[in-house]
Amino acid sequence: QVQLVESGGGLVQAGGSLMLSCAATGYTYCMGWFRQAPGKEREEVAFIDRYSRKTYADSVKGRFTASKDNANNTLFLQMNSLKPEDTAMYYCAARTGRACRVMPSEYSYWGQGTQVTVS
Repeated sequence: QVQLVESGGGLVQAGGSLMLSCAATGYTYCMGWFRQAPGKEREEVAFIDRYSRKTYADSVKGRFTASKDNANNTLFLQMNSLKPEDTAMYYCAARTGRACRVMPSEYSYWGQGTQVTVS
């Protein structure tokens, strides 16, 4: 059983930075971040697999960086140059299948979510 615990959200001005963390217990192949704004569907943000291969949504490329501390099984998301449209609840997700996927339905494990608000 995989458990995910997130931290690091908050309120920041446009152009600012935040870092999110997600501590995982149990085996995962792919870990990633999704976000969901009010009235919108949950969308992919970034993923990193067991071999540190990363993928990003076009909307965050060049601004967000995913990384992973494999020793502690912790996922990070460094968010720079934040925009008001980045405002959302951010969720950490994980799957054990041997590929990262962009659809939320492909992920079995979810964190509780952390709010990011960009003013």
